[in-house]
Amino acid sequence: MCLSVGQKGIEVLDSGMDMMEQTTETGGFFTGEYVHTLDPKRRLTIPSEWREIVGDPRQLYVMPGVGAKCLSLYRVPDFKSKLDRLREHSIADVQARRMARILGSRSAFLSWDSAGRIRIKDDLLDYAGLSRKVVLVGALDRIELWSPEEWDVVDSEGGEVSLEEAVRYVKL
Repeated sequence: MCLSVGQKGIEVLDSGMDMMEQTTETGGFFTGEYVHTLDPKRRLTIPSEWREIVGDPRQLYVMPGVGAKCLSLYRVPDFKSKLDRLREHSIADVQARRMARILGSRSAFLSWDSAGRIRIKDDLLDYAGLSRKVVLVGALDRIELWSPEEWDVVDSEGGEVSLEEAVRYVKL
């Protein structure tokens, strides 16, 4: 079951699929918010439902947030499709080489262990100010990692945006 919100109100749709089938079929979206703690080895546990969305390969691509003091984690196939656009440029394209260098040097691929923990490089953790507590935010196509202090600021700024504005912006 899912809900459709439109001009005629809320309509309940039964797709005949349970939530797990929908997640597998659509590739899933990262939603919700969690607060976790880095363990003594500075590992972070990814929520099990998000690990199911990632699927195979059991790997995430991490990079500094764009215009924000956070980290962004992408599923490998999702990020690969973004990088494919960069690959369309000629090797002689100086700007494309510069962009590839920046993305490659400031990011990493992460795999999780049997307990669902990832170990992010210290320089990336330091960039985002992640030392103990981490707020994991589902941002639909990615996971964002925030320090609680930074998230409080961003979340309070976003609080002025209504759900109606967000839906209109993304043309749902």
